[in-house]
Amino acid sequence: MSHEDRDRQNSATSAAGSQSEGRSGRLGSDTTTRGIRIQVTSRYLPDRSSPKEATFLFTYHVHISNVGDETAQLVSREWIITNADGEVERVKGPGVVGEQPVLTPGAAFEYDSFCPLKTAVGSMHGSYQMVTVGGEKFDAQIQPFTLAVPNSLN
Repeated sequence: MSHEDRDRQNSATSAAGSQSEGRSGRLGSDTTTRGIRIQVTSRYLPDRSSPKEATFLFTYHVHISNVGDETAQLVSREWIITNADGEVERVKGPGVVGEQPVLTPGAAFEYDSFCPLKTAVGSMHGSYQMVTVGGEKFDAQIQPFTLAVPNSLN
């Protein structure tokens, strides 16, 4: 099953970002590029994982909002997923959860997806390829965020 097939929808200048740990052990990042703010939180799904078989499933929630003054459409994505063994997987594809949302100033789009790893810890980062109404293309960066089984990081 491709990473694209695993996406599930819930609802519909410089780069600066940070990573933080929120309540409930959720790990995430928050980045704004050219007025497109991308906030991501992740968490471990123990009842869908099998550590004895080296299968760890994580979910992540993405909130994309246009805090700028120009309309932009998300046309494609690229994720870079790294596990604790240093193995890297690149996932590219059109849009997110089968959509290519247009974000007018003040608009937002959010969705949930998941990522399986064969290690208890990993990370994800990447970008959304955006196009303005005037046809200008830019990459809205997604800062690295951690995928980790609770208490696996010191």
